Amino acid sequence: MPLMHAGLTDPDYGFDIRDEGNHQMRIDIPVEQGGKGTGFRPMQTVLAALCGCSGVDIVSILKKQKQDLKGLEIKIDGEREHDKTPSLWQSVHMIIELTGEIEPGKGWRAVELSVNKYCSVAETLRRAGASITWEVYVNKVKVQA
Repeated sequence: MPLMHAGLTDPDYGFDIRDEGNHQMRIDIPVEQGGKGTGFRPMQTVLAALCGCSGVDIVSILKKQKQDLKGLEIKIDGEREHDKTPSLWQSVHMIIELTGEIEPGKGWRAVELSVNKYCSVAETLRRAGASITWEVYVNKVKVQA
């Protein structure tokens, strides 16, 4: 089986996408654009990929630092280019919330290493011209660099 397979779900704009492990994701566009709104919009999947890529990096780094991570939430928002086709992400802002027995400096450093060094999705966005900013909270307290 190929790395990915996308199949149209109906005559409109929805697609079911499966990977080689048979994991499934649905892509669609909003009703106001002619779709049925039954899945992620295509450009949302890019931000979802950034959450996943950065998230696994952060978990890995904190484990190596012997930090006791109990929870990780990533909230993400972005702005796309205006009046352009295609319309790329021009800015992305992430809020990373860590919980557990985590030294604040190590939490910040894990996020910084992920976004600036290890996360391939972040680098892909940067090479396309996007700026990526972030905030880090450890046990609901904002951490500064």
